[in-house]
Amino acid sequence: MAFLWIVSCLAFVSAAYGCGSPAIAPEVTGHARIVNGEEAVPHSWPWQVSLQQSNGFHFCGGSLINENWVVTAAHCNVRTYHVVIAGEHDKGYGSNENVQRLKPARVFTHPGWNPRTISNDISLIKLASPARLGTNVSPVCLAEATDNFPAGMTCVTSGWGLTRYNAPSTPNKLQQASLPLMSNEQCKRTWGNQISSVMICAGAAGATSCMGDSGGPLVCQMNNAWSLVGIVSWGSSRCSTSTPAVYARVTELRGWVDQILAAN
Repeated sequence: MAFLWIVSCLAFVSAAYGCGSPAIAPEVTGHARIVNGEEAVPHSWPWQVSLQQSNGFHFCGGSLINENWVVTAAHCNVRTYHVVIAGEHDKGYGSNENVQRLKPARVFTHPGWNPRTISNDISLIKLASPARLGTNVSPVCLAEATDNFPAGMTCVTSGWGLTRYNAPSTPNKLQQASLPLMSNEQCKRTWGNQISSVMICAGAAGATSCMGDSGGPLVCQMNNAWSLVGIVSWGSSRCSTSTPAVYARVTELRGWVDQILAAN
């Protein structure tokens, strides 16, 4: 009973701050970097965080799911000495944004995480102090285990990843790209039995995620709210825009997330 109460309280907290409802509306033009994406409207993906080393080097993305928790990819290998930056759009020097520098208190990695098969590629970061929610920082909704996001549905991924696989550095401004979801059967035509039920594929339609986007969100809009459906996981080593990118499938991992949040 206590477990259900905690989960329903978490749902209430998210609802109070309108999870998945950015104060600044995103504008997505479709398959127009990420690769072949476009710059996002500043702060229109207010759950997007940058995971950085102490020297400010961006190495992965993540998504705020409430004021105390961030979800990212297990392969990002987040440690408590890393820094979570919330409310950022331009990570360049001299940008005087009012960002929040948050410290991880603990990192929980899925017990089924397998670096060889890249299965269960999810970690949860418990923040040492809560993020201050507002216009530029607010949580994304988490896809429910029972939600259905059909193949062909257009969703959006965002991040500061490379805009081409051999670019010398990642872009300073947050990029976005809209991508169609694919069925796992379609995805297996490219990736074969590397694709499992805890993965979801998107793309192969002119845009894709790339290195540095890892851990960041793939969000789909349902009932006027954006839900986290995928976590940027793996794909083509050359960030090919005609190859599906692979994301950890949140609907399959939601049960574990609820357990960790309720127990901590």
